[in-house]
Amino acid sequence: SENPSVTLFREYLRIDTVHPKPDYDAAVRFLERIGTDLGLACQKVEVCQGRVVLILSWQGTNPRLRSVLLNSHTDVVPVFEEHWTYPPFEAVKDSQGNIYARGAQDMKCVSIQYLEAIRRLKAEGKCFARTIHLTFVPDEEVGGHKGMEMFVQRPEFRALNVGFALDEGLASPSDTFSVFYGEKSPWWIKVKCVGSPGHGSRFISNTAAEKMHKVITSFLAFRESEKQRLKSDSSLTLGDVTSLNLTMLEGGVSFNVVPSEMAAGFDVRIPPTVDLKAFEEQVAAWCQGAGDGVTYEFQQKCMDQHVTSTEESDPWWKAFSGVCRDMKLQLKLEIFPAATDSRYIRAVRHPAIGFSPMNRTPVLLHDHNEFLNEQVFLRGIDIYARLLPALASVPPLPAEG
Repeated sequence: SENPSVTLFREYLRIDTVHPKPDYDAAVRFLERIGTDLGLACQKVEVCQGRVVLILSWQGTNPRLRSVLLNSHTDVVPVFEEHWTYPPFEAVKDSQGNIYARGAQDMKCVSIQYLEAIRRLKAEGKCFARTIHLTFVPDEEVGGHKGMEMFVQRPEFRALNVGFALDEGLASPSDTFSVFYGEKSPWWIKVKCVGSPGHGSRFISNTAAEKMHKVITSFLAFRESEKQRLKSDSSLTLGDVTSLNLTMLEGGVSFNVVPSEMAAGFDVRIPPTVDLKAFEEQVAAWCQGAGDGVTYEFQQKCMDQHVTSTEESDPWWKAFSGVCRDMKLQLKLEIFPAATDSRYIRAVRHPAIGFSPMNRTPVLLHDHNEFLNEQVFLRGIDIYARLLPALASVPPLPAEG
């Protein structure tokens, strides 16, 4: 008696695409099978060894017009099984219709919702002017460096002639639906402190640890000020402030040896409203203030701050928001607090919206007992079945003649 779309969703959830060894081949075979069943054109692009982007395409009646891109990633983050009520790759459905699995929210639900919306539209005999492309990409959960970041630079991506993209968002515990029009710039900073070594029984001067203490104090004082700014202004969301966390500490060889070198890793996420050059000058000042022999380097430094228009004068946003108004969906516009593949799409100058149609749902991405209710999942298919016709029917834009 289970809805076939739910059955398909649960089948996808059972494919183990967890890092560090995701079974990408099984995921691509599964998705290619559905695409063939729907009569979609299929293309596979190996962006580097073992990393394949699957493209499924529903040709529009006017292929010269820019296309609509529906993006999703196939990989999922690791699990700690001892904290799960049900095995995380069995897609168990409880008596309330909650489906428990890693990837239930992030983001295998959206992949299947795209496909099932297209199945419904094709069954109704619909066709649209603009081509709809679906891309299923690897490695998003480890930064997208061997996935979307490489794919957007390839001729196969340029050939998609993208006009507008949809990608993942977040669940929302309230009645509203979260819509993300931009993202923070992720900076991973490694600070290294070099100082005088010596015996652990002495008061050595100019130690690496003393410098590191000053560095950490400066970084975490800024963290506290941003935390308080978020707390004191109810109009702000997590996407509006700079988050900063000390995530790694390295140094030392023995309890009785004062180390000559220590290092700390910081994960910083900076909103588009912040001047990145000025922020780096602040980082340099914190390091300089800690003393000589203190340096920093970037493990990741995203400098793109493009955001997607949410003005009603923008034809893509008008089509998206119009459907949401018609369906009485309350939208909450936000900057995404973390990072998704949308940042690479925006960096090559294509508008992208992050949207996962899951309201009245706790945010459990990367958490234990990740689940999605089957009725929320099915409602998402209804939403995409309305959104896709609107987006694929956006009238020709001036640049398209």
